[in-house]
Amino acid sequence: MEWFQSTIESPPQNFCGNFAGEAGLQVFIIRDMNTIDWKPIVPLIESHQRILVSSHVRPDADAIGSALGLACLLKHLGKTVRIVNPSAPPANLFWIDPEQMVETFGGSVNGASLAETDLHIIVDTSAWQQLGELGKWMRTTTIPRIVIDHHVSSDDLGAMEFKDTRSEATGSLIFRLCEFMNVPLTQVAATALYAAIATDTGWFRFPATNAQTMQIAGALMERGADPTDIYRHLYEQSTLARLHLCGRVLGRAQLDADGLLASTVVKWSDFVELGAVPADTEDLVNECLRIAGTRAAYIGVEQMNSQIKFSFRSRGGLNVASIAEKFGGGGHKQAAGATLPGPLDVAHARVHAAMLEGLKALPDPASSSIPAS
Repeated sequence: MEWFQSTIESPPQNFCGNFAGEAGLQVFIIRDMNTIDWKPIVPLIESHQRILVSSHVRPDADAIGSALGLACLLKHLGKTVRIVNPSAPPANLFWIDPEQMVETFGGSVNGASLAETDLHIIVDTSAWQQLGELGKWMRTTTIPRIVIDHHVSSDDLGAMEFKDTRSEATGSLIFRLCEFMNVPLTQVAATALYAAIATDTGWFRFPATNAQTMQIAGALMERGADPTDIYRHLYEQSTLARLHLCGRVLGRAQLDADGLLASTVVKWSDFVELGAVPADTEDLVNECLRIAGTRAAYIGVEQMNSQIKFSFRSRGGLNVASIAEKFGGGGHKQAAGATLPGPLDVAHARVHAAMLEGLKALPDPASSSIPAS
């Protein structure tokens, strides 16, 4: 597979070498902390017609919005595009995809139905674990791959990577790619990308937000994104079941490490008894950080298959991505996640001990009184 090598005649400054990736692909990794050199991606897209776009399991607005924004770019260039994710979007994000482009791997959407794919672009993840059954199919193919992502945690997906780990959202990277390739955005794509960026920045309040973030948001508004309508869809569509779930789960919140660590859990029985769904736990972990004095928080959500999905947050200092990686997960220094096998009490104890140990290791003298796990 020479096509990767032929795209770069003289490697740019941020070129980090080449190696044999999955299925023997020769891949170049482009990882610049500030900017991305998009030039090598252009001939790859131009030379392939049937392009598959995918993101991670339990896709959030950044995953779906980035995929839809990229699909807009590819369709403008006359490409045949499919968006196939390893799991279905949550019901509260159906609105972001009015044309129902996003498909779910499994059943009729399987490896055989994707056999004609000649380029696969993965957005908003660089981890095999985050690709589920779709990832298992990927390992059996020699289809050229591209990754566009902003997460620190990374596996070798046998792909050319375009990563900016300082970017506030993958949606921002897709916007920059559209600008680089001079591709106009439809109102649907602008709305999807705005939702991607707004949610991954906590509605523009997280530390990764900067002046350029706001410039991109403004440009998306000029292309038809309506912040009022987007906010209403994202945050003003709760069900009574979700409100009851929030009350129950936050009622379990506890403080440890002299008030530096807040945590809570969601039992599968909570969903059953209250008529809520797992998507109703979105953003609940951030509620724990509202407690004055906390430096970190996490929530464990029991799934129907008895696995426990943990979400970690930090105000800074504690690198929760490194903690998530201990359990096969990953993410950002201040926001990460991992899935552990049950039962809930065992998984919770493991994560709790790791969080306490991480806080204890901080150089801040205020954390010196944290008890050993």
